[in-house]
Amino acid sequence: MTGRLNSAQPYALGLFRMVVGLLFACHGAASLFGVLGGAMGGGTIDAGTWPGWYAAVIQLVGGGLVALGLGTRAAAFISSGSMAYAYFKVHQPEALWPMENGGEASAMFCWALLLLVFTGSGALGIDRLFAARGERKDDTESERTPVAA
Repeated sequence: MTGRLNSAQPYALGLFRMVVGLLFACHGAASLFGVLGGAMGGGTIDAGTWPGWYAAVIQLVGGGLVALGLGTRAAAFISSGSMAYAYFKVHQPEALWPMENGGEASAMFCWALLLLVFTGSGALGIDRLFAARGERKDDTESERTPVAA
């Protein structure tokens, strides 16, 4: 059973990445465009306002990149940092625990995205396509290069 679960791990990680990225991007789209209920119960965030508008841009772009598996580690790192900032500057001063200060989403996104920094995109990510293409190119170049003894 462990072998079967281990063989499915890249696909489970890829699905996890897609879901987390999509949900994260939805938060940014809601804040920037007023879709899915909008920001703070309706409406949009005014362009250029600190930190809300910048956080929404990071959410939309970072979430989209993570969902696609394109530049996953870098996008997840920046996105995780933005959620850590959101938690400690916006939520944590209100109360100690996320249940008390309304910071559950920020804390969960921060840790989920930080996990993706260390694991990478998993299966079904665009990162994997570029890595596979690079490996094939390296293999063919090494086959053509003579080895001097």
